[in-house]
Amino acid sequence: MSFVEILLLALALSADAFTVGAAVGLGHCAARQIFRLSFHFGLFQSIMSLAGALAGTFLIVYMKDFDHWIAFGLLAFVGGKMIYESFKQDEDAKRSDPTCGLSLVGLSLAVSIDALAAGIGLAAAKAPLFLAVATIGAVSSAATLVAMLLAGRIPANAAKRAELVAGLILIALGTKILWDHMGASAIS
Repeated sequence: MSFVEILLLALALSADAFTVGAAVGLGHCAARQIFRLSFHFGLFQSIMSLAGALAGTFLIVYMKDFDHWIAFGLLAFVGGKMIYESFKQDEDAKRSDPTCGLSLVGLSLAVSIDALAAGIGLAAAKAPLFLAVATIGAVSSAATLVAMLLAGRIPANAAKRAELVAGLILIALGTKILWDHMGASAIS
């Protein structure tokens, strides 16, 4: 597997990270929030692709039937939480920060679940593992960073209900993962 092929794989895997980064960046664009999300998305993409490569085909046999449900569940949970937070009456209450705690872990897992399967492909293609894992992590981090910076430029009055929009986007992304899998299952 060439570097160009690895880079194309990394770009494809970073699409979810970019989308979620943009959604979160609508309402959470402080420098430390951008760093946390970008760092963790890249880290989890690297770890999951490495785990997939090391686990080989054994793990995918068991995961392929429900990995889409895991991604959907994580995205729906975090998205639902963001929607709930957007409707809280107490405006002075500190809003939930999806770049902290379990929300951060959930989002990181959700956007990187496909990297697990891609890691198995890396092993099968005998790709240079360190280069591939590092590239996947770096591209995912950069995609998240760019998305959050772009989303952070939206004026505050336009982003009044940013958490609601972000929550809906996360749920839609999870639904799309399910839809894509169900469509692929129906074809085969």
